[in-house]
Amino acid sequence: MQQYIKKLKDFNELVMLEHSIFSLPFIFIAMIVAADGWFGYTLLILGIFAAVSARNFAMGLNRFADRDIDAQNPRTATRPNVDGRLDASSIIIFTAVNALVFIAVAYMINPLAFALSFPILIVLGSYSYFKRFSSLAHVVLGVSLGLAPIAGVVAVSAEITPWSVMLSLGVIFWVAGFDLLYSLQDMEFDKDKGLHSIPSKYGSDTTLLLSSLFHVLAIIFWSLFVWVAGLGEFAFWALVLSAIMLGYEHYLVRKDFTRIDRAFFTVNGYLGIAFFILIVIDRMSA
Repeated sequence: MQQYIKKLKDFNELVMLEHSIFSLPFIFIAMIVAADGWFGYTLLILGIFAAVSARNFAMGLNRFADRDIDAQNPRTATRPNVDGRLDASSIIIFTAVNALVFIAVAYMINPLAFALSFPILIVLGSYSYFKRFSSLAHVVLGVSLGLAPIAGVVAVSAEITPWSVMLSLGVIFWVAGFDLLYSLQDMEFDKDKGLHSIPSKYGSDTTLLLSSLFHVLAIIFWSLFVWVAGLGEFAFWALVLSAIMLGYEHYLVRKDFTRIDRAFFTVNGYLGIAFFILIVIDRMSA
């Protein structure tokens, strides 16, 4: 029994399951707005399974593809995909199972969700290889998580609405912006190994500037989402709070690069949760 528990912990460390917090709030924000309130326990459960399995697929494939890179990077050399705890076959099986779960859940939701599940997996999987030939990998990661609101509204209403596109674009620039900050940690390593990233190609000053621009765009698109969806006062405060938290994130990183983990995990995690709570309150008070 202990062996199975240890293996589960290794897989959890492989995909960092707790980081699902970045996409889950925005899936449910889209579902709440699409349903104009509570969307039911069935879609709640299916939404969680879809989000977690999609992310597990993407992270599993990424860890499999990056085995050689992670083994050379001191920051990632102790990950389960390179230190012997999980072999390549186990990671492949884990990734394939999660892909099948995602497709099956999409099938149970509605025909449009099922049809979109295949191109979504292609987009999610493409990130794992993008940094080998393009610095746009940060944007591809943003697109991968930005699909979450689209998936949410499709689950509820079987259509893609204009406001969900605005919400999605906000998530894309939010994620791309904080991934730029996170990638500053590997700037010299990427440069040495010939990997493509904005920091390794253009340096830290340009990266910080571009990240700030992306986060300004995130707030702009989230503002359009609130306007187009016809949301109220609490949604406005979600925008204000998000802007403050993103500003604090940049303050942390600019002051000291050793605070990047704190900025990446803590601030962004709380941002998604706070945004979600305020949208829920907004819909309840409407």
